[in-house]
Amino acid sequence: MGPTVEIRKPESKKGWRKEKAANSLPEVFSSIQVPKNGSFWRKLLAFAGPGLMVSVGYMDPGNWATDIAGGAQFGYTLLSVILISNFFAIILQYLALKLGIVTERDLAQACKDHYSPTVSFCLWVLCEIAIAACDLAEVIGSALALNLLFHIPLSVGVAITALDVLVILFFQYKGFRLIESIVASLIFVILGCFTYEIIASHPDFIPILSGLIPRQQIISNPSMLYIAIGILGATVMPHNLYLHSSIVQTRNYERSEAGKKMAIKFASIDSTVALLFAFFINAAILIVAGAAFHTTGHRGVADIMEAHKLLAPLLGATLASTLFAIALLASGQNSTLTGTLAGQIVMEGFLNIRLKPWLRRLITRAIAIIPAFIVTVMYGEKGIANLLLLSQVILSMQLSFAVIPLILFTNDRHKMGHFANSRGTKILAWIVATIILVLNLYLLFDLLK
Repeated sequence: MGPTVEIRKPESKKGWRKEKAANSLPEVFSSIQVPKNGSFWRKLLAFAGPGLMVSVGYMDPGNWATDIAGGAQFGYTLLSVILISNFFAIILQYLALKLGIVTERDLAQACKDHYSPTVSFCLWVLCEIAIAACDLAEVIGSALALNLLFHIPLSVGVAITALDVLVILFFQYKGFRLIESIVASLIFVILGCFTYEIIASHPDFIPILSGLIPRQQIISNPSMLYIAIGILGATVMPHNLYLHSSIVQTRNYERSEAGKKMAIKFASIDSTVALLFAFFINAAILIVAGAAFHTTGHRGVADIMEAHKLLAPLLGATLASTLFAIALLASGQNSTLTGTLAGQIVMEGFLNIRLKPWLRRLITRAIAIIPAFIVTVMYGEKGIANLLLLSQVILSMQLSFAVIPLILFTNDRHKMGHFANSRGTKILAWIVATIILVLNLYLLFDLLK
């Protein structure tokens, strides 16, 4: 079961009782040493890693579908949505890492400690739906990349993605730093590929800067709003909040007030810098789609397959389509690594069930593979594209059920002590939560009409 931590759980309105509980991801808890008297840069290097792992969720294949559709249809207009979503992500991931560091409980464990078994079970079900939707995007993205690079049929590619569990398990037992290094390497592959794509697409930078300014038509245009909410769901992912609150606890620092303050400082820098990388990649996908498709009249491009086919001839760059597919494969595999951990954290935290990692992964993958395989066989490429976009809207709809408990917990002085959110942070966090909730209610109302 690994090391344990003593937690305080309310027994009644009058008092508290103490009980023992396993740490989050006990096999890697406090396993990475942080130098006590090291320089700023040595400490920052020791804390670097969780932010990049979280940023993977902000550049997974689901983002590609929404960014391509947004760029092709509306040019650079929705860049402002990516920017705002990234700002939301920085705030929410900061709250998640702070919860994990201060309470030494991940978000799933905190929900189980605080809420009744019925509420906790409902939150777990909603979170599993979100993870399945995210895993669906990974399955489809990897299958598409295999098809584009090696001409493997989509249905076969979907089946092959079930085997990546063996690769994941191999790396998982080699140490957490190795997983972080693999994730970082794949992120820089994606970054390099899209740096080339931007250079090759020759975008106009004045319209790009204009696109960073929010416009009223994003709300008033239903088609634009649907994609905007999809971008929000693809950017700020609920399972990332559970993931981040857990993996920040892998660092071995002094569990004192001063140690936690130091950990929050360096983990926040790590998270913010990593999410800026994610912003660049998301923005790059939309910019390339806008420059290659929107400005050339190909505004109906809404899926990855069609984008891949048109990139090389439209940009006049042979490598454009190949690098696009390589980046997609790297994105899918990266998302698989972090999705595995998120699934483990959520199941163990909410249910206190510790399945073997290979079994947990196969269950999650099966939930994602079955609908992807059926849609691929019945509807082909077009069905896959629609399913990918729908998965991101589902993620967005689940987001409030993770965000609201996170804000409540980090506002609570009984849980956080003097690390509880300041008045300004509380206001900012509730503004973010309200915007997310209102947009999702609007989307739900629109879908039900």
